[in-house]
Amino acid sequence: MKKIVFLIALVSVFSCSENKKTATINSDEDKFVSDLLAKMTLEEKIGQTNLRGTSSKTKELPEALKQAVKNGEIGAFLNISNLDYVDELQRIAVEESPNGIPLIFSRDVIHGFKTIFPIPLGIAASWDTEVAKKSSEIAAFEASAMGIRWTFAPMLDIARDSRWGRIAESPGEDPYLASLLGKAYVEGFQGDDLSRPTSIAACAKHFMAYGAAIGGRDYNTVNMSEPLLRNVYLPPFKAAVDAGAATIMSSFNEVNGIPASGNEFILKQVLREELNFDGFVVSDWDSTEEMIAHGFASDKKHAAELSANAGMDMEMNSTCYADHLKELISEGKFSEQELNVFVKNILRIKYRLGLFENPHRDKSHSGNYYAEAHMDEAKKAAIKSAVLLKNEAVLPLDKNTKVALIGPLAHAPHEQLGTWVFDGEKEHTITPVDAFKTAHSNFKYAAGFTHSRDRSKNGYQEAIQAAKASDVILFVGGEEAILSGEAHSRAHINLPGGQEDLILELAKLGKPIVLVIMAGRPITLTKILDKTNAVLMAWHPGTMGGEALYDMIYGLAEPEGRLPVSWPKTAGQLPYFYNHKNTGRPANKEEYIEMDDIPIHAWQSSLGNDSHYLDVGFTPQYPFGYGLGYSEFVYDNMSISKDTIGFNDTLHVKVTVTNTGKRPSKEIVQLYTQDVVGSITRPVKELKRFEHVNLNAGESKEISFSISSKDLEFVNHKMVQAAETGVFNIWVGENARAGMKASFYLQD
Repeated sequence: MKKIVFLIALVSVFSCSENKKTATINSDEDKFVSDLLAKMTLEEKIGQTNLRGTSSKTKELPEALKQAVKNGEIGAFLNISNLDYVDELQRIAVEESPNGIPLIFSRDVIHGFKTIFPIPLGIAASWDTEVAKKSSEIAAFEASAMGIRWTFAPMLDIARDSRWGRIAESPGEDPYLASLLGKAYVEGFQGDDLSRPTSIAACAKHFMAYGAAIGGRDYNTVNMSEPLLRNVYLPPFKAAVDAGAATIMSSFNEVNGIPASGNEFILKQVLREELNFDGFVVSDWDSTEEMIAHGFASDKKHAAELSANAGMDMEMNSTCYADHLKELISEGKFSEQELNVFVKNILRIKYRLGLFENPHRDKSHSGNYYAEAHMDEAKKAAIKSAVLLKNEAVLPLDKNTKVALIGPLAHAPHEQLGTWVFDGEKEHTITPVDAFKTAHSNFKYAAGFTHSRDRSKNGYQEAIQAAKASDVILFVGGEEAILSGEAHSRAHINLPGGQEDLILELAKLGKPIVLVIMAGRPITLTKILDKTNAVLMAWHPGTMGGEALYDMIYGLAEPEGRLPVSWPKTAGQLPYFYNHKNTGRPANKEEYIEMDDIPIHAWQSSLGNDSHYLDVGFTPQYPFGYGLGYSEFVYDNMSISKDTIGFNDTLHVKVTVTNTGKRPSKEIVQLYTQDVVGSITRPVKELKRFEHVNLNAGESKEISFSISSKDLEFVNHKMVQAAETGVFNIWVGENARAGMKASFYLQD
């Protein structure tokens, strides 16, 4: 039996972490907030908990809204895009409200403000924290010119189901990669000084486990064990809190029967007591009132009571707090002392944002929208995010190649930007057609369809004629932006509309086909994969996607991305993730029998009896971490420093990587471990380290990694976070299903 070695034996497993963020409250801040709170009436305190907005169709500010601000009944606004409104509302708050408390203006600034970067799932595919940090830094700089000082990002939900529309916003399926990205996003948005006028407060969302909603359907139920919650879904949020995230957003879903916006365990025990979070928590849009539909609250008053007692500081859009907190306090169902905690949390962030000293937007700050430096970074991000899935020596193309540029996303400036783009303008988008024209490439363009869901064959003939006159068919397909994001889950995740049919028709010409996908999720390719010669996943690449694509197609740059999620063969495999459990009968290629190979009248027990699907097997189309470049790499000479390590030791792992191709290229070297036997069953593999390596043709380099028992810890069935003695496997390679293997023993 394995021995569990630990120093902690508390349910609050994260409260003793050596990396725990210490409280950032200083004496000046605390005195300022406490003194201000002492001056506030009960009505003003409740007002600070209210987040309000206006319709984008509003022609003028309603008098009632201005009066509410004057009365101190609103603490923050979202989606106020009219600068005159921003200025007027803040003036009223500062000059006319009882205590002059400034407002926070917020916006969904998700993957860029004006200059749009790849969708977050695309940024995750870069496996590059600098890309995440730089994208959010530029977004904050641009958005702050509009007076926006708070964004509802980053989304840190682990996503294991590509049917879920919001996978587009996620950091992928792995908690280690997601944690690194979460830290980088927070640092980018907030900078090293939140009071700097070009910084904006981050909001890590959705707390928590929203990505595990049943069936990949938005707003749905989550049921999971507490160890799974802590081992997989909590780490990215811990990383964001440790990085100083100013705010947290509660999620729409329930977790084990209790909606997150009224979940005391999640909001008080885990977030406040264990993670030591000292910012404020905001509900998602209407999620407090939606507890009625969940069947958890009987009415708005009850919803307010549940959310307030669970520790949710601010309510977005719905009015449960505004309408009922005062009454609940008078009835003794909630206390003013507890409300004071909420208000302190909110005022503390306003203080850190510097709003009490500088409440008004800087009118001299232009935002430098679409500045050359911003566009350059967006282009770099699109290249680093693109994942080359297949290449039968067709890419990169020679500059003299005659190209048929076909497909509904080849010249779709709005769709190219992707989901959650409120402020990016399609007029600034550079599409593939734009880029090919600018470069005077030898190409013919035929869209084939008016949009991605188009099933009409009216454009087929023009596309086929363009293909006949060309050497290579470059088909740019995928999903319109509206087909991913919130409330846009799909049961079937193949190319929508008639795109597959047109590709099959084009394949009859015998010309090489390069498929470029712009989409918010992995797209199943079962029907068309063998008809293509190359497949490049560009995600929704943002403003500079066209130029980035041109450079990659012609070899001026190389696709650098690696998959942050497993790519399924079919939606029927979902949810699918690389770090799954083994089961008692793990599938293996030696015993697996495909459905079409089963003999007629076969005896029931002749099929291997392991965990698989008869029709698609047990492996994904492409594994987590997968991605090709324009060169090849060989791994050899893997070694580990010791066969046995103690809890205070460090294991050093080395491997030699050689570029055996003909051009300089980059590899992302990945290290995975497996705890072979655990007090609870452990995943078959877990990502622990990775390194970006640039090598010239023929060049070799020794790559070194170091891990310790700290990297091997997990939360067990007793809610203890610890590493356990025993055998561990370790792999170093190019993705989660490849690599050189070694083993070591952890002893006490």
